[in-house]
Amino acid sequence: MTFAIIAVCAVLQVLQFIIPNEGVYQTLAFANIYAEPKYGEFEPWRMLTSAFLHSPDNLLHILLNMYTLWIFGQALEPILGRVRFLALFLISALGGSVGYLLLTPLYVPGQQLFGVVGASGAIFGLFGAMLLVQRQRGGDTRQLWVLIAINGVIGFLVPQIAWQAHLGGLVTGGLCAAVIAYTPRGPRQPLIQALGLAAVLALLIAASWLRVTL
Repeated sequence: MTFAIIAVCAVLQVLQFIIPNEGVYQTLAFANIYAEPKYGEFEPWRMLTSAFLHSPDNLLHILLNMYTLWIFGQALEPILGRVRFLALFLISALGGSVGYLLLTPLYVPGQQLFGVVGASGAIFGLFGAMLLVQRQRGGDTRQLWVLIAINGVIGFLVPQIAWQAHLGGLVTGGLCAAVIAYTPRGPRQPLIQALGLAAVLALLIAASWLRVTL
């Protein structure tokens, strides 16, 4: 799954150079206007597709994200299994967009609109998951805390980075990992884990719905 996600991101990056007029970006990027139905736009799938898209003007964006994904994917996927790892990544990606949606103002006509792209929200979800897994296994988490702190501070210092997505992904990844790591062993463990992950997903959907309707 780790290499499959990297491959999808790489293909979309190439397509951005091939398809003119920012066609890929305009179709897949997320901005709060696309979650605001009162302005005639309601495209919630962008909250997920934007995680597979990266800036075409900054190759360092995709290179750093894919390298980090490769490192943490190699560590987490063998522990969690392919299906649970993919669920963790996708739900964390959605959580990153929900974090951005909740912590930034909704679009008002006339304001400058910023699109959000990148896998960093989902990668912060992997950070949160690794933290919970390490604690559950009795491992040392100090280096993870330092890594999370450094990346968190960078998100606040660099204007182009959406720290809201990082925070949303981190919290979501931690919730998903708590469901997976702390579910008691037994024949019903896979079912309970699936229901727990579904509950996290339902919570994200409910938070988004409340944000754009109230």
